Amino acid sequence: MYHLRMRLKSALPLTPGPLIGLGYALLWALLWPTSQPDWTLQFGLRFGVLLLSPMRYWSWLIGGELIAAGLIDYLHGYSMGWRVFVYGDLPQPIVVALCLGLLRRANLRPSLRDPEEVSRLLLSAGFTVIAATATDALMMALVHELPPAGLLHALGDELLGNYVGLLLLVPPLIMIWRARPSKQEMSELLMDGLLVMLPALVILLILTEQAAPQREFARVLSLAPVLFFAFRHGWRGASLSMLVSSLGMALVDRVFTHVIPTASSHLFLAVAGTGALMLGSATDALRRSSARVAEQNVYLAAVNRRLDHLARQLRDAARGNMQAEENQRRHVAAELHDELGQNLTAIQTHVKLAQNRLQQAGLEDIGTSINSILGHMRRALHRLLDDLRPAVLDEFGLMRALDEGPIRDLMATAGMAYHTELHGDPRLLEEDIRTAIYRLAQESATNAVKHAQANEFRLRLRIGERGGTALALLDIRDNGIGLPERVPRGGRGLQGMRDRVTSLGGLFRLRPDQQGVHLRILLRSTIARRETSDL
Repeated sequence: MYHLRMRLKSALPLTPGPLIGLGYALLWALLWPTSQPDWTLQFGLRFGVLLLSPMRYWSWLIGGELIAAGLIDYLHGYSMGWRVFVYGDLPQPIVVALCLGLLRRANLRPSLRDPEEVSRLLLSAGFTVIAATATDALMMALVHELPPAGLLHALGDELLGNYVGLLLLVPPLIMIWRARPSKQEMSELLMDGLLVMLPALVILLILTEQAAPQREFARVLSLAPVLFFAFRHGWRGASLSMLVSSLGMALVDRVFTHVIPTASSHLFLAVAGTGALMLGSATDALRRSSARVAEQNVYLAAVNRRLDHLARQLRDAARGNMQAEENQRRHVAAELHDELGQNLTAIQTHVKLAQNRLQQAGLEDIGTSINSILGHMRRALHRLLDDLRPAVLDEFGLMRALDEGPIRDLMATAGMAYHTELHGDPRLLEEDIRTAIYRLAQESATNAVKHAQANEFRLRLRIGERGGTALALLDIRDNGIGLPERVPRGGRGLQGMRDRVTSLGGLFRLRPDQQGVHLRILLRSTIARRETSDL
């Protein structure tokens, strides 16, 4: 059996070319009776098939069409015989093939995805139609002796008919060949066809049976479902609805009204088809753009969530480091206070006990010097302990520490006026936020004393609750010389303050001011009100 099949294949070699040419010839012959004043579907079929098929099959396609055209001429018994074939049937497919060959080399693609591709395809179609019609005009001038007016009228009808036929068949061919809709899209098209297109055709039939104004109104009304399909289903819906609507109008004209369409009808179909196709492709492009934007929004939302998660992790890590640092400071301060402070007190006590002996030995100045050194060491220890852990926070609470604590003493020593405006309940805030507020105020006051050359320092703190979140707004300003043009980064200056605020998830703003430095700091706390005393 296998050997028999191989012998048959060798005896009757079948290639795709002849089969494609035969199928195209049969389809072209079937469309021949549909040629009428409104459109020429054969021209659209020729253009679409040559546009979509590989160029190696073109000779089979053109040969099949010419054979079919010759047989049709023979069966109809045209009196001019071969002249009809040579001057009427032969030139047009050759001209269309030449035009499409040039256009495909110029990167013409059979696509209707966006308005640019539709415009390029329609311009190419217009160029091909004009070339084919001009060739037919030349052939007609050689064969027939027609007056110029009659020749122009015939060519105008042919030009519009070829273009409309191309509009009606090429988009469906592209849809079948290159862009087949999904099952869901096909079901939606069929459903809308039954609900919209079928009633529209019935209305068209009713109106066309009336007098002339209603008949023309029916043609305009037939554009409504085409626009609906273009908006709802894109260029596929526009092309299919335009084809169905045009076939419906042609059927009504031939069967019911027996009215020959005018040039205005041809032009209406050409303009309506072009506009509907452009509208449908623009709708498709807009939907794809909206889908891409939606996908990008989903992606960006996921990225933003990831970034927020990472930012929270970084803030938690920074806050944990700051809390660990404060705990270490507290531990070091306690050790220094317990060990070094007690030792200094013991030394000072021993010196006082030995004061009489030193006086008797004539060494009273040594005792005085030792007491002076011990006093200096005790003051330095107090400053160091205050830097490590402000004990005034534990003793007085945040509000009294800011209003009456070491910051006011520092300002008084520097000869600067210190104004405070404190509102709210600090018990709403976490301990590390209260510590941070005091540290920020302390650092700002130290910077003002060292660098600002100011005589006034203002501190305002407002603590409140909004939406279940405690907010602390710290406003600090002085009337000094302000910041230099290039603010140094790092260290314990502004950048250190900014880092402390950022680690707590707050906002740090250095506001431009005419004089001095103006800081606004916002800190948030999510803990509930506590009943512990912090006054």
